[in-house]
Amino acid sequence: MALTRELLAYYEQDREHDRLREGRGRLEFWRTQDVLRRTLPPAPARLLDVGGGTGVHAEWLVADGYDVELLDPISLHVDRASRLPGVTARLGDARRLPVADASVDAVLLLGPLYHLADRADRVLALTEARRVVRPGGPVAAATISRYAGVHEAVYLGSYVDERERQTAHTAMEDGTMLSLGRGFTAYLHDPDEVPREFTDAGFPDVERYGLEGAFALYGDVNDWLDDSERRAHLLAAQRSMESVPSLLGISGHMLTVARRGHR
Repeated sequence: MALTRELLAYYEQDREHDRLREGRGRLEFWRTQDVLRRTLPPAPARLLDVGGGTGVHAEWLVADGYDVELLDPISLHVDRASRLPGVTARLGDARRLPVADASVDAVLLLGPLYHLADRADRVLALTEARRVVRPGGPVAAATISRYAGVHEAVYLGSYVDERERQTAHTAMEDGTMLSLGRGFTAYLHDPDEVPREFTDAGFPDVERYGLEGAFALYGDVNDWLDDSERRAHLLAAQRSMESVPSLLGISGHMLTVARRGHR
């Protein structure tokens, strides 16, 4: 990711550690887990978790029997992740992976792409992932929907503020999302934009998944997530429509999976 002073300051507040462990963020977490468990090679396999933060996904992947190496450009994240049993963590940049060609069974890019504002950098990160994964191995990348800013602003009630409204609509138009109050910029994808970036990185085909659907915008979503039986129904409901093209952009986060060819 592009490490601006503002981005470093944000992540050094350690907010990322709990983002997927609490509240509505759990829906993104459990849906990511659901999709990955259906698309990753069986354990034990060697996984590279690029931009893996504090290890929120590395932790359960190790518990599932995978050999996980986590790379992240934030020292605080690497320090936290390295304390997790079975997780190897070190500093690294998605655009310059310190890993040998065709040496891992799968690559996860669950954070870097929306912190790379330049398309060339995003394609480079995907190209690097293709380089290090073995033939036939999957590369899974998370992106934020172009429409997430407007949806989130309405959900949180901040849409009534003119500056927040303009920021959300700018993101909807060109993908540039200024994180108000945090000072850094994220890139938000149009759903149909993602496969083209994969194609330019050498992946001919992709599978696309909307992670949260509209359910993250429901006022009672936490009640569903708190109840194990209702949560199972909620996850199954989103799974049933996760790859419908016309619904992908409703999800705040999308997951795209491609496999390296044998060339």
